[in-house]
Amino acid sequence: QVQLVESGGGLVQAGGSLRLSCAAFGGTLTASAAGWFRQERGKEREFVATISWNSGFTFYGDSVRDRFTISRDNAKSTVYLQMNDLKPEDTAVYYCAATISRSQDRGFSKIGDYDYWGRGTQVTVSS
Repeated sequence: QVQLVESGGGLVQAGGSLRLSCAAFGGTLTASAAGWFRQERGKEREFVATISWNSGFTFYGDSVRDRFTISRDNAKSTVYLQMNDLKPEDTAVYYCAATISRSQDRGFSKIGDYDYWGRGTQVTVSS
């Protein structure tokens, strides 16, 4: 059973940057698509970004496009989310997710597409 562990969250001022990491334990993400979602308190979980198993495909939610970048290092079974120009509305718990091994050159933007989830890391952006 693959376990995902997020790290890198914290408190940052508006306009600042953070890089989130998602490491896989108990298995590998080499052939899995991966994604990041976020959830504000009292709201539904929202799609942020996705990446295919070989990094050939990436896709972003409208609210983060041009500010966030998803990437991965399969040798380390780790997925990253570089977040720049952060805004107070980016404040949320950020979750990493991965599919079972599919080796498809595509990503996924729906919660139901993912098989594994991390417990999340809090990102707080102050104004």
